[in-house]
Amino acid sequence: MDYAQFLARRVGGKVQKIAIDAGMSCPNRDSTLGWGGCTYCDNRAFNPPYCNPSLTVTQQLEVGKRFFAGKYPEMRYLAYFQAYTATHAAFSRLRCLYDEAMAVDDVVGLVIATRPDCVTDELLDYLQVVGRSRLVIVELGVETAHDRSLLMVNRCHDWATSQAAINRVAARHITVGVHLILGLPGESDEDMCQTVKQISKLPVNLVKFHQLQVLKHTELARQVERGEVDVRHWNASQYAALCARLATYLRDDIVVERWVAQAPPHMVITPRWGIKPAQFQQILNSLMIDK
Repeated sequence: MDYAQFLARRVGGKVQKIAIDAGMSCPNRDSTLGWGGCTYCDNRAFNPPYCNPSLTVTQQLEVGKRFFAGKYPEMRYLAYFQAYTATHAAFSRLRCLYDEAMAVDDVVGLVIATRPDCVTDELLDYLQVVGRSRLVIVELGVETAHDRSLLMVNRCHDWATSQAAINRVAARHITVGVHLILGLPGESDEDMCQTVKQISKLPVNLVKFHQLQVLKHTELARQVERGEVDVRHWNASQYAALCARLATYLRDDIVVERWVAQAPPHMVITPRWGIKPAQFQQILNSLMIDK
């Protein structure tokens, strides 16, 4: 079952995610836990043009609906709180934002991207109630199961925190998604396989894989330029071969939302493959069929 099928089964038809920027930051950016954010991060790399924190949640959703209306008539929508850490605010504010999103016509659920150390019991109790009538997905930026890697990229949380958060979200009967980054500095293929094996032991429903992209003007780009950090310069076929191997360690009922990320080409230093996600999926499918 692919991600589109997973969503369709959960909501009874086709849905499209509309990204929202609610103007939040991250605890490793604003001194709550640290400064500077993750070394690889530039949020502009994945924010669509209609995602604008100067607009209200309702306005962003309405702009997003118009953006997709031509392609997908009669589509329903998920409000995707995507930018930065979308739970990094007081619960009172979060509840207002999420309630506002669900009041918009044709919005049938919430997808909330956050960090493992930014999900309070108060928030999870609220989302559990919402989940009785709407689809609720909490996406946790886990990235890796290796503490040395998390420290190197300034995540400011450890693997134990990720495990605990996954279990706490799942205990509320909320759909759990995790983000994993492949190719973090210093990680071998075996390290990445170990991460997937660990994820498969946990109550995870969805996984979103990203290849590490070195983006211009990030701390990671400066570290690479200074020779302090080495990154993989793999091609799409090499990356696909790794993904095919990882798939063999992924629990059968876990749905992969995507295997590859795509930042605007003008922002990317490496890897620069020049192919669309659908084209990469064809490469990966051919390898999995061969196996």
